[in-house]
This record gives sequence, C-alpha cells and structure tokens, in this order.
Amino acid sequence: MREGKLRMSWRDELADRAKQALSKKPKLGMDVDLSDYILSLSSYVQNLEEQDLRNRALSVGIDLDGKNRSATYFQVDHSVLMAQLLSKIPGLEVMNIEEALEKYDWLKKYFWNVVEVDQDKFTAAAELYGRGGCFIRVAPNTRIKFPIQACLFIGTHGAFQAPHNVIIAEPGSEIHILTGCTTGYKVKKALHAGITEIYVKHRARVTFTMIHSWPDEADVRPRTGVLIEDEGVFISNYISLYPFKSLQACPVAYLIGKNSSVKFNNIMYVSKSTRIDSGARIVLSGEGAKGESIFKSVATGNAVIVNRGEIVGAAPHTRGHLECRGLVLCPSATIRAIPELVAKHSQTDLSHEAAIGKLQEEQLHYLMARGVSPDMAISLLVKGFLDPEMPELPPMLQAEIKKSLAMLEDRGL
Repeated sequence: MREGKLRMSWRDELADRAKQALSKKPKLGMDVDLSDYILSLSSYVQNLEEQDLRNRALSVGIDLDGKNRSATYFQVDHSVLMAQLLSKIPGLEVMNIEEALEKYDWLKKYFWNVVEVDQDKFTAAAELYGRGGCFIRVAPNTRIKFPIQACLFIGTHGAFQAPHNVIIAEPGSEIHILTGCTTGYKVKKALHAGITEIYVKHRARVTFTMIHSWPDEADVRPRTGVLIEDEGVFISNYISLYPFKSLQACPVAYLIGKNSSVKFNNIMYVSKSTRIDSGARIVLSGEGAKGESIFKSVATGNAVIVNRGEIVGAAPHTRGHLECRGLVLCPSATIRAIPELVAKHSQTDLSHEAAIGKLQEEQLHYLMARGVSPDMAISLLVKGFLDPEMPELPPMLQAEIKKSLAMLEDRGL
C-alpha cells in the first residue's frame, strides 16, 4: 500500500498544479468558458460497425477496416473503444495511455514533460477531467512500414475531450502516424483539447499527420510539444478544410540534438465565421539543427486567420525558415501573418517570407475560356495552391492528403 501511494504522489502533484491553473487564460487566441462544456462524462458505448461513425472516421483518413495500417487507436469522448495492432509487428506498442502508465513506471518522466500541466486552463482541464489518449512506442532500429491511425471522435453534444498522447520513437526507429479528429453528425458543439508529447530519439524519424473536421460550434485547443535528439527528424502536417468556431494551436519543437531537424506544414481552408490562431515555435538548441514552418491558408466568408511562426536560433550552424502564403477570396475575410525570428547565436541563419493576396485574374480567365465554370475554376486554383507537395512523405500519406484536398473540389467553394 505504501508503495502504491508513493507511486501515485506524482499524479497528485500534477493535479494540484492543474487546479491552480484552471482559470489561467491562454496567452493567444480566443478564450473559452469551460463551464459551457460537459467536463465529466460517463462511459460512451457505440458500435464501431455503425455506418455513420465509419463514414465520419473515413472523412478524416481513418479506415476502420485497417487497410494498409499498422495499428488503430479509436476513442469516443472519454472511452477507448479500440487500441490494437493490426498484425504482429515486433517492436511496436500501441495502448491506452492509462494502461501504459500502470504498466511502465518509467513512463511518468515523459508525461507532462514537454507540455506543462499548468500552461493554461486547457492543459489544466486535460489533467483534471481528460481521459484516454494513446501511448505509442517504437523499439530501437524498428521501421514501421504502414501508418498507425488514431481517431479522436466526439459523440456527445457539448462534450469536452482531452486525451493525453505520448509517442516515443527510440533510436534509429521510423514511424508514421495519421490522426483524424471529428464528431458525430448530431454533435454541433464540442471542445477538444488534446495533449500530445512526442520524443524523437537519436536518428529516429517521426511523421505526424493530423486531419480535422469539426462542426460549426466546435472550439479546438490542442497542446503539443516535441523533443528531438541528435539527427532526429520530425515532420508535422496539419490539415483543416471545414468551418468550425475557433482554433488556437502553437506546437513547440525543441531541437536539443546535433543536426536534428523539424518541418511544420499547415494547410487550411477557412470559411464562414471561423477564427484561427495557429502557428509553430521552433527552438534550435543543438548544433547544426534546422527548422522550417510553412503555412498555406485560404480565407473566405467572415473568416479570420492569424498565422504565427517563431524560430529561435540558439546554437552554431543552425538554420531556420518561415514561410506564409495566403489567399483571401472575399473582402470580409482576413489573414494576418506574424513571423518572429530570434537569433541568440552569431552563427545562426534565420529567414522568412510572406505573401498574402487574391487569385490571379488571368488564371481564372484561362480556365473559364476553356469551358470551366467560375466556381470550378476557383476550386481548382485553390486546390492547387494548397497542395503541399511533400515528397518526403510516404505515398500512402500523400494519398490521404490529396484525398482531403479533393473534397474541396467535390463540394465546391
């Protein structure tokens, strides 16, 4: 009994810190009143064979049949409905984070480590009220061919969902993770505040692709931290093409290793009255580390987009680049780019470029002169503008991204 109490004392300490931060407003973006949402939920029971659920999951790249996937994690509200390998893959572990914390005492040093539990009210609420989240670990020198897919699904109207994910890529390993976040058809309002901590060890490589599809009254507040060691590589792709209420996200990558690298790709089509405050922070602390953030966004309707990017060069021979490109399709939409470069060493090389404008008239006229309707011409040009062109991604993930972009063309703009 005494040993059990000692083991749990670290969670008690985290809970105390979280309680003190429960009213702490975020530094950036719109604030959200937590009392507007259902923080505590009973277990959610739903059949994964229901066609509506399967269709919604498929819209964000999650195939519950598991075709060309290594593993599936599926969570509805606070309940984990699936966490399993789809074949016997040596060196790969996928399980509920709560089970993993019970199984591995050493895991606590990775939990609330690169994201602070008292960062703001959303991290605090995640610790106090959140449930679930996936633990993924790849053993040293293990390369996983097919992506691991994780679906975070909200099935209760007005629910608060805050899974805590921990991903560990051991030295020399490689993994591709595809995460889809969405809701049931009847859910119009929700708050998602997922916590994700990613550890990229020596010469490991992690690709993390996230596709979001939220309802009109959803608020989204993910908190992500990444720690990258010597020669580690981390690539993040964020895709959001549907209107919802608001997003505030700024993942932070700490490149502590020599010759480590990171790349953030953000692709957003923002419409109606959606409010977006999105960015990435890169801290280049390892010699020879390099980082890049690329934002491609399209705003229409009354949408407001703020793209923030910060790169801190704090070691010799480091390089960083920020790029923001935006299209404003109507007078009532707004895009703002806020780049920040911080040089803390004389041998760092940091740069940024930004371009925000409208569709080129000559391109529209060219397509329409060949019989393409005005709406279809705009759809084609927007789709081409947002195409990320990421040859470093495996073909299966490139196909999922192109499939998402094709939905823009299918539904028209």
